[in-house]
Amino acid sequence: MKYLHLPLASLFAFALLLTPAHAQTAIVQPWPDVEQIQLWPNGAPGSEGVTAAEHYSPPTARSPHGHLNPVHYPSIFVFLPPKEIATGAAIMVCPGGGDNTLTIDHEGRDIALWLNKIGVAAFVVKYRLAKTPGFTAYTQATSMGDVLRAVRLVRSRAADWGVDPKRIGIMGFSAGGAVCANAGAHYDAGKADSTDPIERVSSRPDFQVLIYPGAASADNFVVPKDAPPAFLAGTTEDAPHAESAAKLYLAFLAAKIPAELHIYNTGAHGFALEIKDLPVSSWTDRFEDWMKDIKMLGKK
Repeated sequence: MKYLHLPLASLFAFALLLTPAHAQTAIVQPWPDVEQIQLWPNGAPGSEGVTAAEHYSPPTARSPHGHLNPVHYPSIFVFLPPKEIATGAAIMVCPGGGDNTLTIDHEGRDIALWLNKIGVAAFVVKYRLAKTPGFTAYTQATSMGDVLRAVRLVRSRAADWGVDPKRIGIMGFSAGGAVCANAGAHYDAGKADSTDPIERVSSRPDFQVLIYPGAASADNFVVPKDAPPAFLAGTTEDAPHAESAAKLYLAFLAAKIPAELHIYNTGAHGFALEIKDLPVSSWTDRFEDWMKDIKMLGKK
């Protein structure tokens, strides 16, 4: 019998041809230099057996915001501040996108890099989307569950990342704000009998930041008696989301949960960090003041 002798590189290329496509491309990596950690390494509940690929569309001159969809393999992207300025605080950053995409650059990575500058560890959450075509099992509860799992995961590995397990919060924008509002009302103390050690850890955020949040059933929003303190911001120009923020604020107020609301006059929906010449750009300063006020920002 004759054997075919091929260079090692050729053998590797041949092996790739025999490998299922999803094994190479299913899990998207928008920023190759940023660590991505799957929330469920063996597959997320409700996505068992899924092999469909995720897709990232980077920013272009025509579409300045990068988008990622669909999401089938929920994960976190790890952004850590320099050790010399790290405060021990950490935030799960949840981009918006109307429940059918994630605006993962300007409401994800850019936010994380800003948080790092003020000494906060940031974990951008790639959560599954309630309006994913062909996947009717994905709901708002699915998105919320991914965010709560992210809180558990980071809390379970707090020592690895220099994070204080009692200063872990969530921050959401638009639809991500709605997801975070729900996560801030449906946490638990951990499931002591779970075989998964991460599930035994509390999913309660220590604070919540809701920036131009989506509706989140704001008309009938139920606030738990031990809900985390909340910071909310929006603009009158973006009236529907300002109304949502105001209704959520009143719900927190009625439940006697510490909350702070900032509604600026001008600024289009999705402002994030992009508006520099309007008063709304100062929301980040107000956020830092609030974090110090509730004793979440400062050296460990």
